[in-house]
Amino acid sequence: MTTPDPDPRPTPGAPDRPPRRIPGVEAHGGVPPGETPPAEGGTYGISHPEPPELRKGWGPMPLVLIMAVVALIAIGLIGMAVSLML
Repeated sequence: MTTPDPDPRPTPGAPDRPPRRIPGVEAHGGVPPGETPPAEGGTYGISHPEPPELRKGWGPMPLVLIMAVVALIAIGLIGMAVSLML
C-alpha cells in the first residue's frame, strides 16, 4: 500500500498561472442562465392532423375478386381435362 505524496510536484511544462477565463462559464464552473437552450421545447402535440390509420385486414371486395378468378381458372382447367378425355 502506498501513501499519498505530501508535496505533489507540478507537471512538467504546465504553466504556473491561473486558468484563463472561458466565455460562457462562470467562476464557479456553472453556465449562466440563457447561455444554453432549454432541454425541452415549450410546445406539445402535433402541428398537423395525421392521416387515418389503414386497416390491416382484407376487405370483402378483394376476397370476392380473388375467389372469382380462382373459380374461373378451375372451371377452365376442368373443361380442358374433360375435352381431352372425349
